[in-house]
Amino acid sequence: MTGANGYDAFEGAGDLLRALSAPIRLAIVTELAQGERCVHELVEKLGAPQPLVSQHLRVLRGAGVVRGSRRGREIAYALVDEHVAHIAADAVSHAGEGP
Repeated sequence: MTGANGYDAFEGAGDLLRALSAPIRLAIVTELAQGERCVHELVEKLGAPQPLVSQHLRVLRGAGVVRGSRRGREIAYALVDEHVAHIAADAVSHAGEGP
């Protein structure tokens, strides 16, 4: 831990967990763990409206979880760090274990 209050790492972790707090964002991260995807691919896979997927991608990009790179007229999104995929997979697995 660093910083005056010693909680800098915890604050960063809290920011990451807030970015992953929406079920659709967990689904997007899980899908991107398989490789780069364009918005239309995520829309098709998740069955969610395009504006909703784009909105959540903006949140994930703002949190530094995903990055976008131009692929012709489209933007392909990918995870910045594979650790996030493991966090999402562990959370989904844990939730499936029940109480």
